[in-house]
Amino acid sequence: MIALVTGANRGIGREVAGQLAAAGHTVLVTARSAEATARDLGPRTHPLRLDVTSEADITAAARDIDALDVLVNNAAITYDTWQRATTADLDVVREAAETNLYGPWRLTQALLPLLRASAHPRVVNVSSEVASLTSMGGGTPAYSASKAALNALTRMLAAELRADRVLVNAVCPGWVATDMGGVGGRPVEEGAASVVWAATLPDDGPTGGFFRDGLPLPW
Repeated sequence: MIALVTGANRGIGREVAGQLAAAGHTVLVTARSAEATARDLGPRTHPLRLDVTSEADITAAARDIDALDVLVNNAAITYDTWQRATTADLDVVREAAETNLYGPWRLTQALLPLLRASAHPRVVNVSSEVASLTSMGGGTPAYSASKAALNALTRMLAAELRADRVLVNAVCPGWVATDMGGVGGRPVEEGAASVVWAATLPDDGPTGGFFRDGLPLPW
């Protein structure tokens, strides 16, 4: 099985790549610079330069990859705790959307021929509980809105790709102690395991869902 993980040079993405490699996957470790990470994670991981906001990078990746079974859209930016929707800098919101929504969207579109050719295709969109409309309040507008849109994309892709046997799910890893999450969160290994669960679902597993630790979250 071949997996591609975006934003894999640190945090949850790095740990997801490591766990998938330990489970026997060949893992394409992608980021703007991924060589050191792939070297550290061992022989099953291979670096691939990929800025998800760059159409040229995405086109090159789709051209250079021969086969793919699992796509983990993990790259994300701008947990904007300093902003409120009423006064938000919309340039910040647009920048967040480029990475958190349009990046996964472009990349999934570009890699769909490879996923459709796989016997066990999976797409995992790393989301967040702050994107849940059920419990959404104020604050972090760039991050929350872009992740809510990613959840909507998850539902649409799952419905459109069901006939192709592509399982598409959104996963909240929880509050994790990373550079973005800050101190106090749970260990990165636990958050990553939640993502790996969706990446390794059986063929009769769920699609079009929103999960944390294998349990459904409200949209």
